[in-house]
Amino acid sequence: MKKYEYVNLKIGKLFSSKSEEHRKIIDEYAAKGYRYVGYIPTEIDGYGKMDNIDLIFEMDI
Repeated sequence: MKKYEYVNLKIGKLFSSKSEEHRKIIDEYAAKGYRYVGYIPTEIDGYGKMDNIDLIFEMDI
C-alpha cells in the first residue's frame, strides 16, 4: 500500500525569482522517507499558464 502527500506551490513565485523552494521541499520529504513522484497543475490561468502545482510524494506503508 502507498501513502501520498501533496504540497501546493505557486508557479509565479517558483520560476520568477530563481526560487529553490521546490528543492527544499523535495529534500525535506525525502528525509521523511518519501519519494518525489511528479506534479499536477492545480490552477491554470485563461492563457494556459500554470499558476499553481501540487508536488506529489509517495511512501510505502
